Amino acid sequence: MGVFVLLPLLLPLTALPIARLAERHLHPRVATRLLSALAAVLAACSTVCLGLLVVVGTVQLPGHPLPDAWADREARTTAPYEETAGKGAVIALLAVAVSWSTAVRRHRWVRREAELALAGVPGGELAVLPDEAAYAYALPGVRSRASRGLLGWVLSLRTSPAGPGGRIVVSTAMLACLDAGERAALVAHERAHLAGRHHRYLLAVRFAARANPLLMPLRSAVAYTAERWADEEAARVTRERRVVARAIGKAALVSRGTPTPTLAGFAAPGPVPRRVAALLAPAPSPVSWPPVFTAVGLAAWAAAAGTLGSALSSANATLTLFLVLEAGPL
Repeated sequence: MGVFVLLPLLLPLTALPIARLAERHLHPRVATRLLSALAAVLAACSTVCLGLLVVVGTVQLPGHPLPDAWADREARTTAPYEETAGKGAVIALLAVAVSWSTAVRRHRWVRREAELALAGVPGGELAVLPDEAAYAYALPGVRSRASRGLLGWVLSLRTSPAGPGGRIVVSTAMLACLDAGERAALVAHERAHLAGRHHRYLLAVRFAARANPLLMPLRSAVAYTAERWADEEAARVTRERRVVARAIGKAALVSRGTPTPTLAGFAAPGPVPRRVAALLAPAPSPVSWPPVFTAVGLAAWAAAAGTLGSALSSANATLTLFLVLEAGPL
């Protein structure tokens, strides 16, 4: 076990270069999926190792609920500075649990409030709320009633239907700021969030960052790349990159963002000028993996190696502790 149990707590540092480079050099769809997967695995490994440290560092305490054999000195010395590390791991693991619980309650509360607000709103995919505050976001998993008449301009949209179980929430104030083409871009953008299930990636990286603060750059990067993914889908559907860029710029000036960071929006606070600049440039190449001998390629392989090392370290520490505990006192 040894120092291997500590490596997964620090190996997320290997993913920091790719978090910065992926935003600029990878297709946003690839970047979102890659960074989310890295964050989820690294967070899981660091959480497992915190749990191992808790076991090793606290079994010698009176009244622990584990078998007496687990308090054997050999079991406790499988981790360095077992008592100090164990006590620190207890505090860290409790903090992670409280943070996750708070995030879950917040997410559920926002979803419940949004569903209640939409309960009496007619329409299918699109829900227009009379509100002087400007906002637009995708709310997944809300089953809507049969369409009974949307706004006139919606009937002219030529885009395909949204995925099942989601709604696009937009305020009248937001619609008033946009012309017909920009409204079509807004709908296509939010529809891309629903079709791509971007809320899952946002949730994954948010929980990962709460498990290990070193992963916070990946959370910020995924929040950006998920929006860029939807931007590119909107540009592909409408075939008007400049119109999408103009709509984002207008919305950013008046938007108040989304109710929670785990819901994808149209013009959430953030690097909006970078999104506009990317839309004014040619569409990114849909390369699934960057070339090896480039900065982004080397960063991607370094992150992959760090993630693999984290997984192997946590597996080695788990197996070592299990074998020692199974052997019992000598």
